[in-house]
Amino acid sequence: MIDKYLALITRLFLKMGLEQTMASDIAQGIGIITLLVVSFALFFLAKWILKKYVGALIVKTKFKYDDYFLGKKLEKRIAFLIPVYMIQGLLYAVAPDLDMLDAFIFALARIGEITTFTGIIISITDSISDIYNSFDVSKNKPVKGFMQVAKIIAIMICVLLVIGVMINKNMHDLIVGLGALSAVMMLVFKDPILGFVGGIQLTSNDMVRIGDWIVKGTADGEVIDVGLTTVKVKNWDNTIATIPTYTLISDPFINWRGMTESGGRRISRSIIIDIDTIKFCTPEMIEKYKKFQLITKYITDKENEIAEYNKKNGIDTASLVNGRRQTNLGIFRAYLQEYIKQNPNLNHKLTMLVRQKDPTEFGVPLQIYCFSAKTDWLSYEAIQNDIFDHVYAVVTQFDLKVYQRPSSYSINMYNDK
Repeated sequence: MIDKYLALITRLFLKMGLEQTMASDIAQGIGIITLLVVSFALFFLAKWILKKYVGALIVKTKFKYDDYFLGKKLEKRIAFLIPVYMIQGLLYAVAPDLDMLDAFIFALARIGEITTFTGIIISITDSISDIYNSFDVSKNKPVKGFMQVAKIIAIMICVLLVIGVMINKNMHDLIVGLGALSAVMMLVFKDPILGFVGGIQLTSNDMVRIGDWIVKGTADGEVIDVGLTTVKVKNWDNTIATIPTYTLISDPFINWRGMTESGGRRISRSIIIDIDTIKFCTPEMIEKYKKFQLITKYITDKENEIAEYNKKNGIDTASLVNGRRQTNLGIFRAYLQEYIKQNPNLNHKLTMLVRQKDPTEFGVPLQIYCFSAKTDWLSYEAIQNDIFDHVYAVVTQFDLKVYQRPSSYSINMYNDK
C-alpha cells in the first residue's frame, strides 16, 4: 500500500514535468512528512484516551495503589512509544532511497525510544516510592536514597545508549572506553556515592527516621527528608537545614528519638541556695515544718530516728553541735523529693531525684532531676515551669534564700538600712 501511495505521488510529479529522481525524492519526502504527522496525531489521540478513560477507570477501582501511578506523566510517555515505533517500522518503507535523511530520523526515533523508556522507569520508580511512603514503615526505613540511585543508574544508562546511537557504537564499546575515565567519574559522582553509602548505613542501623528530632551543628529540629546526598531538617524556628548524608555517619550528632520513645523528657535544673541561710532546725522550726502535709510523716519519723540515735549514744543535745539534727536544707530537699513524687505530670517510672551538687562561690546548687510525662515541647516547658514556680515560691517557707547576683536596687536598699 505504501509503495502504491509513493508511486501515485511520483507519477503526479512526473506529469508536472519533473525528472524521475527529483519526483521520487519529493514523493518520499512527502511520505516522511505524512508518517510524522500521522504518528504524532496517533500520539495525541492515545494520550487523550489514556488520560480520559484509563485514568478515570484507575480512579474508580477499589485498589488504591494504582492511583499513585497517575500524575507521573506515565500515560504521556507510554503514548509516545506509538510514534517512536511507527517511525522506526515504516521509515525505510516510506523513504527507501533517502539514506542520510532516513538515518538521521531513525537515530532521533531511537533516541526518543531510549529516553521514553527511561522516563517510564523514572515514573514507575516515583510511583513505587510514593506507595512505599504511604506505609508507616517508610518513617523507620526511608528508601528515597535507593530510589534516587536507581534513577541515576537509569539516566546514566540512557546517556550511554544515546551517545552510542549518536556515534554508532554499542554500549559495550562505550563502557570499555569509559574505563579510562573512571577516576574522573568517581570525582564527579563522589557526593552521590558517599551519600548512597551513608544512606545504606543510616537505614540499616536505624540511625535516622523521618520525624526524628536531631541536633547537628546549626540543625536542631525534625527530619523531614532523607535523600541520596542530603538530609533535610526543619528547625524549630521553621528554617530548613540541609546536612550532607554522609556526615551523619562520619561525624557525631544527637538523635532525641530515645527520649520520645521512653515516654519522658528530662528535667535537670538547679537552684542555688544561699549558704548563709542554711542552719540546724530549732524545735520551733520543726513544729512549723510539720504543718507542711507532704513532709509531716517524714519529719516525725526522722525526729524519732534522731532522738533514738542520740539517746542510744548518750549525746548531750543541749548544744546544737552535738549529735544528729535536722537542717532546714535537708527538710527542704525531702519536701522537693516528695513534691515531685506526687506530681502527676511526671513520669514515675524513670529516675526522680533531688540532690546537692558541689558548692560554688555563689552557694549550694540543689538540683531537681526527673522526667516529664509528656515529651512535646510546649507541655514539657509548661510542666518544668510549674515545678520551679512552686520551688521559688516555697523556698522561703523553709527559712532559706535563693542566691542571685545583687542588683543596684538591692545594694541601694541595703545601704539605706
